Amino acid sequence: MTLPLDRHLKVGIQNIHRRTEPATAPWMPTIDELADLVGLVDRCGYDSLWVGDHLAFPMSILDPLLQLAQAAVVSRRLLLGTNVYLVPLRQPGPIAKQVASLDHLSEGRLIFGVGVGGEFPKEFALAGVPIAERGGRLSAAIPLLRDLWGGEAVSHGGKYFGAFSEVTMQPPARQAGGPPIWCGGRADVALARTGRLADGYISYVITPETYRTALDKIAASADAAGRKIARFGTGHLLFTRLDDTYDKALDAAAKSLSYRYAMDFRRAAERYAALGPPEQVAQCVREFWDAGVRHLVIDLVGPYEERPRQIEEFARNVLPLLADLRGG
Repeated sequence: MTLPLDRHLKVGIQNIHRRTEPATAPWMPTIDELADLVGLVDRCGYDSLWVGDHLAFPMSILDPLLQLAQAAVVSRRLLLGTNVYLVPLRQPGPIAKQVASLDHLSEGRLIFGVGVGGEFPKEFALAGVPIAERGGRLSAAIPLLRDLWGGEAVSHGGKYFGAFSEVTMQPPARQAGGPPIWCGGRADVALARTGRLADGYISYVITPETYRTALDKIAASADAAGRKIARFGTGHLLFTRLDDTYDKALDAAAKSLSYRYAMDFRRAAERYAALGPPEQVAQCVREFWDAGVRHLVIDLVGPYEERPRQIEEFARNVLPLLADLRGG
């Protein structure tokens, strides 16, 4: 099977509320801060806005679905996505209700990116979920979510979520069949799950070559499952920092990401991030396009106070270099 990819590139921005890295004072995010950021992303001509998800993380993070509900009121145009929502930390019933509600509140602009997590075991302890079950729980949850979004009576008797009979959740999701589900992950078992069950794939911290190989494995899994896929989303989160030189961009990215993930991230930034002047960053984007990425999610790293300027500079200096890919 050849996965049916979109014809044009979409470019989005990752993260709405983000605390200064590092910081010690109490963090008090404001409505105006969100409205200013979402409005800026919209005016600059980006296509989408994405947020991540954790219950417990080395730095402050807000609930993704609540952030996107707030953002949906500010922009009536931007697509909205989770990148990624850690489904195994929750029961699928409440997830289905919240996501269907957000699909309506955003008027059908939601992409539901999902993953298994596992980098931070304490949040699984907090949720009361055995970390070893995270893959099985996600695989079981995806078809159940779609059933619940359909608006018909649903019965379930699986291993992870308990049994229930003839439960109808109203209203059904805004998008037919529910919002598209894009799965994350790098391991072969995650790629096989994506091929069997998902409407798209979204990755991070991989190279274009690895991405291309991942799509081949996903296609093989979809073919083995006998799926007929009319459209398949292909996303990638790309850590990005614009600067006069590669070295200056690398220094800023390494400092920011090392704090965020509570580990030395410099070598990973060298390998996986798009850094430096606009032409160098655009070339990195083109390499991912060649590998099959059709929805690029830019995570502009560095001091938080510089983020609005980075959003503007990327739109002004990088997006025009990608106009042929975006269909403009």
